[in-house]
Amino acid sequence: MSAPAVLTELTDAGVSLWLDDLDRHRLTSGNLQQLIDTRCVRGVTTNPTIFGRAITGEASAYATQIASLAAAGVDADGAVRAMTTDDVRAACDVFAPLWEASGGIDGRVSIEVDPRLARDTHATITQARELWAEVNRPNVLIKIPATVEGLPAITEVLSDGISVNVTLIFSLERYAAVIDAWMAGLELALARGHEPSSIVSVASFFVSRIDTAVDKLLDSLGTPEAAALRGRAALASAHLAWDVYTEALRSDRWSQLRDQGAHPQRPLWASTGVKDPAFADTRYVIDLVAPGCVNTMPEKTLEAVADHGVFAGDTVSDSADRALEVWRSLNDLGIFEPTVADGLEQAGVASFEQSWLDLLDAVTQQLQTARPA
Repeated sequence: MSAPAVLTELTDAGVSLWLDDLDRHRLTSGNLQQLIDTRCVRGVTTNPTIFGRAITGEASAYATQIASLAAAGVDADGAVRAMTTDDVRAACDVFAPLWEASGGIDGRVSIEVDPRLARDTHATITQARELWAEVNRPNVLIKIPATVEGLPAITEVLSDGISVNVTLIFSLERYAAVIDAWMAGLELALARGHEPSSIVSVASFFVSRIDTAVDKLLDSLGTPEAAALRGRAALASAHLAWDVYTEALRSDRWSQLRDQGAHPQRPLWASTGVKDPAFADTRYVIDLVAPGCVNTMPEKTLEAVADHGVFAGDTVSDSADRALEVWRSLNDLGIFEPTVADGLEQAGVASFEQSWLDLLDAVTQQLQTARPA
């Protein structure tokens, strides 16, 4: 079974399609390999919510391991670490042929540091190193949030030769800081004797949540001018982020890194599932096409694109002027990008932390139930 034409067209246009989901059933059933073969999937991202849904929703898939961990006296933190790193390691193995064929660019699987560490630079660095060693696969990406405290951690972890997925980016100002942290990490890696061509990074710019936040504000205004701007903020922000990225690649600083074998830090469009039924369910894929980006999506969105997505070519390049006009119009209504982004970052960190705590509670109960009397 070949991939639908639209997925092939997206791939040929330079969009790397990743799946925003992972569980043990996908691994043991062969589903992940099937998505690689028939849906052009070239990587996987995970987060605390995804792992929580996997481990608690597919408890039978983890029952044997839970029993073994319980018998060994492992606590919930250790059990979650063991189960998630096992799944990511196995997914890395599934993607190994694609990783090799792409020269190490694709075939990547992400695993996130404990979200409770989002405001702790030193602890983030320590756990990133631990996860890199524990997964022990060259195609893993360690996810670090783009909080203020996360920025120096990103630089330090990259300088160790560790590949990084920077997550929870909402603002253009923070995205520019992420690019700076990434380049600083590569420069330090070179100084420490690491081969830059082995270090890969992506920067995850969250999309749909921007529309959700802004449209709520627009709806509260209740004016025709506000209604006309619904659903336009997220794509405008993403298009402006692309402009920030391409500007960075025109810098002398990047030229020097590139000449020494470094790879660009690809923009990754995250949160691409459409939450408002008023909008097309393919918009955060079809309207975010540019050469050299990544789009990670839930399977529902992937299947929607495969079923009825219509490829429209590069929909991002040279769009900055139009995107700026959208935000100028939003500013005229009292809606400002930095304020929206700050609220979304705080909510995102809190949401992932709560998902992690809920997962730890559930695993604690599973361990107690499985422990020998």
